[in-house]
Amino acid sequence: MARQKNLRLPYYVANLLRFSLPDGIWRARREQILGRLRDRDAEAVLDRVHYYNKIAERFALDPARPVFRFSFLRGPRNYYMDLHEYLRYFDPRLKVHFLFGDIATVPEVPTIVKARPLVPGNANSVLFNLNKIRHYVFAKDGLDFEQKIDKLVWRGNAKQENRKQFLARFYGHERCDVGHAHRKNRNSPWTRGYLGISGQLKYKFILSLEGNDVASNLKWIMSSNSLCFMARPQRETWFMEGRLAPGFHYVLLKDDFSDLEEQMDHYLSCPDEAREIIRNANRHVDQFRDRELERLVSLLVLEKYFEMSGQVPGAGKGMEREGRG
Repeated sequence: MARQKNLRLPYYVANLLRFSLPDGIWRARREQILGRLRDRDAEAVLDRVHYYNKIAERFALDPARPVFRFSFLRGPRNYYMDLHEYLRYFDPRLKVHFLFGDIATVPEVPTIVKARPLVPGNANSVLFNLNKIRHYVFAKDGLDFEQKIDKLVWRGNAKQENRKQFLARFYGHERCDVGHAHRKNRNSPWTRGYLGISGQLKYKFILSLEGNDVASNLKWIMSSNSLCFMARPQRETWFMEGRLAPGFHYVLLKDDFSDLEEQMDHYLSCPDEAREIIRNANRHVDQFRDRELERLVSLLVLEKYFEMSGQVPGAGKGMEREGRG
């Protein structure tokens, strides 16, 4: 099978080329890009925008909190580059609060983050597509579901409690090919050799287990011809995990994984149901493959942030004004 993971060199080269162009070029294009909303399903686009950015009331930036300053020399470069890719379309004097890394709590003020907990009152966590070189990997799957091995597969770093719980129960199980595979902590009692995405795609069932925030393998599983097994997600990212429906986009497992074999038996005996879930998962993924749509939604999320923070005219309504809605 072909290479599956994103290559870092083209990613960094593309960003360096963007930095070589004056910011004014990008700002001049913003209105043209936002004007394309009229050529889209505006209701669907704005639904995504308001899902990511739930801010409903005007707020003021907290002067005591850091605001975005691009740096290539320090901090998490991938996060900086992914946010700067869209901030460059706006006046550089506009500010955003941000938190980079695996954030498990809701900030006290509206803040750009990669992930947020799926809990009531999480509006201060404004989702943005950050660290996408690691998280936004889509599968190139040449096998149909029925051609795959009748087992469940998983590889990852088993340092979180839910992952340890799963491996303690199913490591070495005759119907599972699962194990800890990470260059660190190799003394895990559940160690198994590395198995890349191409190798895992040979199996009918692939497990998605949340880590420090979300499961990084969820996107490529749901873009494949394998069936995604997972417990109900506790966090979400730009991928909108909170909108994934059990039995429709993925196979829901109990939190203790006690129904794993039962679910495997069911979908082995009902392959048509499995294929329908896979098709639904693929359709969910398809919206993230549209680069023009992704750019439009990203710019509108930021525009709403700037409006709601009082930095530009409007109160979160600008994206719905005549000519855009």
